[in-house]
Amino acid sequence: MEPLLDAFLMHLRVERNLAANTLEAYGADLTGYLAFLSAEGIREIAEVTPARIAEHQRSLAVRGLSARTQARHLAAVRQFHRFLAKEKLAPRDPTELAETPKLPRTLPSYLTLEEIDRLLAAADGPKPDDLRDKAMIELLYASGLRVSELCNLTLEALNLEAEFVIARGKGSKERLVPMGRSAQAAIKKYLDVSRAVILRGKESRHVFVTNRGRAITRQTFFLRLRARAKLAGITKPLSPHKLRHSFATHLLARGADLRVVQALLGHVDLSTTQIYTHVERTRLHAVVGKYHPRGR
Repeated sequence: MEPLLDAFLMHLRVERNLAANTLEAYGADLTGYLAFLSAEGIREIAEVTPARIAEHQRSLAVRGLSARTQARHLAAVRQFHRFLAKEKLAPRDPTELAETPKLPRTLPSYLTLEEIDRLLAAADGPKPDDLRDKAMIELLYASGLRVSELCNLTLEALNLEAEFVIARGKGSKERLVPMGRSAQAAIKKYLDVSRAVILRGKESRHVFVTNRGRAITRQTFFLRLRARAKLAGITKPLSPHKLRHSFATHLLARGADLRVVQALLGHVDLSTTQIYTHVERTRLHAVVGKYHPRGR
C-alpha cells in the first residue's frame, strides 16, 4: 500500500501545496497506520473496514496518546481514504462513520503586558544576535505570526515604510499583516546594524538569518526565546505560539473585532479564533468577582 501513500502525499504537495512540516506529519502518521494494517494481516486497501478503523483508534488510546493526538491521526487517515475513494483507488471510504475523540476545551496560555515588557527588555543588547532576537520577538508579538511564518519571512515580503509584512501561512495562503512602530524600529535596527555582520559576506533572501546564511529555524528560535524568558524571570513555559496567543488576547481585551483578529491570525474558521473570547470572559468574571460588592 506504500504506492497509495506516495500518491496521496504527492497530491498534498502538488495540488494542495501543503508545507513541508505538514507533509512530514501526514507521512509519519500514515506510515504508522499502514504498519498497523500490515500487523493485522491486511494487504489490500479494499480490505479496510470501519471496524479496522475503530481498532486502529483503540490502539492509539492503548498506547497512551492524548485525545488531541488521536484526533490528528484520525484526520490523516480520513483524508487518506477520502482521497483514495475519490480517485477510484479504493472501492469506498471506511472512515465515514469514525468518531473523532472528544477534545478538552483548553484556554490558550498567554503572557501579561508586564511579562511582555520584561521579555523584550531581556532581549536588549548590543550583540548582533541580540538585535535579531529583539526584532523577532517584537514582530511576533506585534503581528501574531506563526513561528514558521516568522522564520521563513523574506526581504521582499517585508515593507518597513508601510509597516506591514506579507505572511505566507498554511497552504501557502498569503495575507497582509501590520506590524506597528516598535516592531518596525527593531527590525530596521537589526537590518541596518546586525544582519550583514551575522551573514559574514553570505547572501540570503530571508530576513532573520544565521551565520551560515540560512533562515533561522523554528527550533533555534524556540531555544533562544526560552533563554530570554529565563533572563526575564518568566517561570511559565514559553513558546513562540504563546506570543501569538498573547497578541490575540491583548487585542480582544482592548476591544478589537473578532473578525479582524481572525484575519490577522490567518484562521480560516472563525470558531478557531473564538477560543480567545473565552479568555476575555474569564478575565471579566475575575474583575466582577474582585470588584463588585456582591461578586464574591
